[in-house]
Amino acid sequence: MNTRDEAREFLMSRRANISPEQAGLAVSGHRRVTGLRRGEVAMLADVSPEYYAKIERGNLVGVSNSVLESVARALQMDDAEREHLFDLARAANGGAQPVRRRKPKTWVARDSLTRALEVIVNGPAFVRNGQMDILATNALGRTFYDEVFDGPGQGNLARYCFLDERAKTFYPDWEAAADVTVAILRTEAGHDPRDKQLHDLVGELSTCSDAFRTRWGAHNVRRHGSGTKGFHHHEVGDLTLTYEGLELTAEPGLSFLIYTAEPGSPSEQRLQLLASLAATATALPRPVLDDTTTTKD
Repeated sequence: MNTRDEAREFLMSRRANISPEQAGLAVSGHRRVTGLRRGEVAMLADVSPEYYAKIERGNLVGVSNSVLESVARALQMDDAEREHLFDLARAANGGAQPVRRRKPKTWVARDSLTRALEVIVNGPAFVRNGQMDILATNALGRTFYDEVFDGPGQGNLARYCFLDERAKTFYPDWEAAADVTVAILRTEAGHDPRDKQLHDLVGELSTCSDAFRTRWGAHNVRRHGSGTKGFHHHEVGDLTLTYEGLELTAEPGLSFLIYTAEPGSPSEQRLQLLASLAATATALPRPVLDDTTTTKD
């Protein structure tokens, strides 16, 4: 990813998303731009128009944190967007090169991590990386995500979402799921612009999916810590599940996610049925990644 191009397109997209009315500015006459003008952002951020023009051209070298904060406020960025801007600035200033730990040729979950997953029996639990590869799951998670492993997804949630037609049934609100998937990948690209595996995945999906390519161009980012999602599993039907995402401190860059259903709800009953199917099914092989996958410190 070209950090300068990414910063330019990201800032332009955020500026286009804010109307003068939203920014508290009076509007008069015909406007040729969508959203705010550059000069209006400069005024709101309390910087000169020339300096903001330099920033929006993607030149973030030497831009102070206080100016970045002012720009983020002027563009009404949420926490995820603000963090993405700061990630891009760190990359521009040479501070985003990750220290990569030496590791064996395959990634295998530690025994303690596997036990932590398997002790969770009331909901799907799994570990994924920033590229959305599912690296390890509990038994219910393997059954819940069986389609992710047995088709074009190849164990990757983004591939499954955009390359497997079954995903449009599994995610009843597929449009929203697709938006979130791309926003997670875009956020990860900001964390580590030099991640070759992520570049390859984005290139593959951009080539194979117009829906992905359009969303990637929108430059939306987001956090993915907790929330509620709807699913339609081919074995048990509709499920409404809440999720919690935890960062693994012993494995920087990896996330531990758990889905649960509201006690006494139809979703809980269906999840229990799926758990019983998982207990008797032959477990799918645990996915193993080659040595091109890296864990970031």
